[in-house]
Amino acid sequence: MKILTVVGARPQFIKAAAVSRAIAAHQAAGARPPLTEKIVHTGQHYDDNMSKVFFEELHIPAPAVNLEVGSGPHGRQTGAMLDRIEAVLIEDRPDLVLIYGDTNSTLAGALAAAKLHIPVAHVEAGLRSFNRRMPEEINRVVADVLSTWLFCPTDAAVANLRREGVVKGVHQIGDVMYDSVLFNAHLAEESSRIMQRLGLEPKSFYLATVHRAENTDDPARLAGILAAFRDSPRPIILPIHPRTRKTLGAGLEKIGGRVRTIAPLPYLDMLLLERNARIILTDSGGVQKEAYWFGVPCVTLRDETEWVELVQAGCNTLAGADTAGILEALERIEARGGANPPAAGPPLYGNGHSAEAIVRILAAEARPG
Repeated sequence: MKILTVVGARPQFIKAAAVSRAIAAHQAAGARPPLTEKIVHTGQHYDDNMSKVFFEELHIPAPAVNLEVGSGPHGRQTGAMLDRIEAVLIEDRPDLVLIYGDTNSTLAGALAAAKLHIPVAHVEAGLRSFNRRMPEEINRVVADVLSTWLFCPTDAAVANLRREGVVKGVHQIGDVMYDSVLFNAHLAEESSRIMQRLGLEPKSFYLATVHRAENTDDPARLAGILAAFRDSPRPIILPIHPRTRKTLGAGLEKIGGRVRTIAPLPYLDMLLLERNARIILTDSGGVQKEAYWFGVPCVTLRDETEWVELVQAGCNTLAGADTAGILEALERIEARGGANPPAAGPPLYGNGHSAEAIVRILAAEARPG
């Protein structure tokens, strides 16, 4: 069985690493049917710190093809991906296309495969923020409609699909990002020197990420977030995403306060900073979950989240881009000693073997041709 995997952004590399390992283990065990994987990198994330280093660190097989699409407006970027992915599919004729998450790479992979009548498997299906202003929401909804296999990380994701009338091919398998965190956390402890390089003590700092278009492309929202960062009671480490750097331009040097901006980080360095942060502030879906797995309170810089169970458990606070709201959330967490409430304890995202479940299901259900 020929699997063609489409990835293009940092979170997808992390998820794909876990599934690629499971595919390799299936092959090494001589299991039937034999599986082969070809990775296509759209080039959506093209900076080495956002792309190449992840393939190296996570030991993902090198992409067989890099489409080198790069950045650009949504229509132009997605159109270029669709054109180039289609050409690869026509040449290779895989038995299925494997896509991840909710980026433009996800959407382009799903559309190209569906129009050529190639089955699609969507990892991280069923997530909904119910905010159609987010391009990610459009991408995930369309990808789910076009998919034959929908691998959901939570019961809530399964319920979302059921409400939309999607019940066939739906599997709740947990979260492959948890597989990656379990596999890589000890490697981060052994190999990363990021804490020493930055001169940080555990639990003495906040870690922040800001990259979603709803924040970076809205001057008022970005100003509200940065104002809260400037008034933070503790130092904030802020790896600057290329989109955020482009938006701020010369203003990057004027953020002020106790904010320390750094370049985007390799995965293992980021994991170690997350584990040692006192509080994490982010608009990233993946970082929200990583905070939970490390037991670090999270303040989400959005008005809604797909990961509703984290809010319900009390370990994630939705603060939006309101300066006062962000600072109040930090104050409440500090008042309880910078810890998550006891209710945040039960595992929410599977047992760390989600990638193996995906491979097992595909091997059992997929048929060539």
